[in-house]
Amino acid sequence: MSRTAVGHLASALAYIIFGINVVVCRDIAAEGGLEPIVLFSMRSMVAGLLFWIGSFFMPREKVPPLDLLRLAGAGIIGLFLPQLTFLHAIAHTTPVDLSVMSTTTPIFTMFVAAIFLREPITWQKALGVALSFGGILWLILQSTFAGSGASQTEPIGIVYCFANYIVFALYLGTCRPLIARYSVFTSMKWMFLVSYLVSLPFAMPHLPQSDFAAVPGPVWWEIGFMIIFSTFIAYWLVPVGQQRIRPTLVSMYGYLQPIIAIAVAIWTGMDRLTVTKVVAALLVFAGVWVVNRSRSAPPPRPQQNQ
Repeated sequence: MSRTAVGHLASALAYIIFGINVVVCRDIAAEGGLEPIVLFSMRSMVAGLLFWIGSFFMPREKVPPLDLLRLAGAGIIGLFLPQLTFLHAIAHTTPVDLSVMSTTTPIFTMFVAAIFLREPITWQKALGVALSFGGILWLILQSTFAGSGASQTEPIGIVYCFANYIVFALYLGTCRPLIARYSVFTSMKWMFLVSYLVSLPFAMPHLPQSDFAAVPGPVWWEIGFMIIFSTFIAYWLVPVGQQRIRPTLVSMYGYLQPIIAIAVAIWTGMDRLTVTKVVAALLVFAGVWVVNRSRSAPPPRPQQNQ
């Protein structure tokens, strides 16, 4: 397989896993009884250990102190903040609503590219953003009128969703040169180490109140999936994609996530499609399609072509 084909395959597999993870984490949040920060510390500790163990079987790479600081920053915006905000978001949203909103990630990546890569924002992109956020606003209004509860999306959940998409788009749009400099195991072992250390002061106060013995057996299997597949394997695949294809292309595979998540959520009976959600999804997808159609046009100056 060519280098580009490997990048596309890795990105596709990563977002398929992320799609399944939406439903898995929703069940963990509902049945597990563990705080999101505790879950994050668990997944970052185990996944970090796996990356460190794997690095011993790979060629050693020397990382200068300045790049270690950069990897530390990447660990915060690429692991700690996205994973923590996701775990908070899924506790206050339904899988279908979260999946619909996740399709706006390429839009946030577009804004990051405009700021850091000087990619122009055209009127078509502005129109696409307006359409997508119209769909999100429709979800917010309908959820507010419907009330809150386990089967409803709450406004705070939408806030966490947007925080998640913004920081992950920032990671995709700014960290590609750094990630491409080292092997996946080298970059991930440092990023997970930093994210775990950052999480400890926030997780420690919740550990005495965490009743691990009360967590049902099936939930432990779901936690295992979250750690091994959604964290270790998926976060190994994302840098593989980052190293081989453009960040906007990586984010485009985010479209697989809602398709997989919605299908699994409906199949398991965890969520259902309604007219409101279909209308919101159509608006969001239409807006993203307009943005991507505009992005595909050649930029006015060759040096700006990403």
